[in-house]
Amino acid sequence: MALNADDLAERIRPLFEENFSCFGELGAAVSIWQGGESMLELQGGFRDARRETPWTSETIVLFWSATKGLASACLLHVLQERSVALERRVAEFWPEFAQGGKERITFAQLLSHQAGLAAFDESVDVVDYAAVVRALEKQKPLWPPGTAHGYHARTFGFLLDELVRRIASRTIADYWREVFAEPLGLDIWIGLPAEENVRAATVYPPKASSTTPPEAFYRALASPDTLQRKTFTSPRGLHAVSAMNTPENRARPFVSFGGIGSANSLAKFYAMLSNGGELGGWRFFSPHTIGQMTTTLTAGIDRVFEIPTAFSAGFMKDPPNAQRRIFGLSPLAFGQPGAGGSHAFADPENNLAFAYVMNQMEQKILPNEKSLRLVDALYR
Repeated sequence: MALNADDLAERIRPLFEENFSCFGELGAAVSIWQGGESMLELQGGFRDARRETPWTSETIVLFWSATKGLASACLLHVLQERSVALERRVAEFWPEFAQGGKERITFAQLLSHQAGLAAFDESVDVVDYAAVVRALEKQKPLWPPGTAHGYHARTFGFLLDELVRRIASRTIADYWREVFAEPLGLDIWIGLPAEENVRAATVYPPKASSTTPPEAFYRALASPDTLQRKTFTSPRGLHAVSAMNTPENRARPFVSFGGIGSANSLAKFYAMLSNGGELGGWRFFSPHTIGQMTTTLTAGIDRVFEIPTAFSAGFMKDPPNAQRRIFGLSPLAFGQPGAGGSHAFADPENNLAFAYVMNQMEQKILPNEKSLRLVDALYR
């Protein structure tokens, strides 16, 4: 499947423009790469609800859980460089993690959301890194590790960050910048420097709708004592979307949901992954490690989302027989969406990469039609 840039623009541009004219988009950008080269860059709309500041190619924006894909790549790179197999036990490198019956949890189980650590029994604050790590060490798995999977919405980033700190003696935020962002020239941070705030778009929560009832997941999320509620409040704090617009919180290196950058750079990162782990003369990953990203480790009903999901080592995949594919047509494709509509993935079979970012969120578990219409058109 070889793309022609002019034909691609002809297919994608009208749909992208319809997102603003028909589907309520405020500001957004899409980037599509093939063969390690940018094929299409579109941006439009505004960085603010008053529509005073246009969204340009220099605009960066919070893309929430799409950050998890960057974090997973960092840990996989650490393990690759030290020849650590995914079958090794986490507690070998993090001894305190073995508490509460977690001594046999493997890197593969942790990276594929099978560890059963999606929620805490105790309340700790999301900005207190040390307290969160202690809570993870003490926490008993919510299900026998390896027997099921459930999206680790907030804890995932802390688990990976602590492992990179233990093994590589660096935070994931630093590892990301030094190993990936700086060599590739990526306009993405996990913990935004103060001087970059001037370019950041404001993010807005989903608008209330009287015509579309919330999905079952959102009903559970609003109910006390459900696994969904516990998962998205473990650790607690920063639950209002507006809180993530302050320079103070943008600067915090939240590995699960704090990545801020451009669609172009997010797609460029996935272009490297779709190009065999190599881009611009830099080789980052071996074929074996790319294989870990493409290979499904678990699939079925997600304990948290209560819909079918699938995961490889650190990345989401389309589950078998998915009614709505979110990562294109290739069974090798993998990626990581973010809350409200951001989306990014790699398709190694077709050497494709895709990223969509925006600032007006929608109430949807997985990517919504604003990006999926573009993905469908990409594969037509």
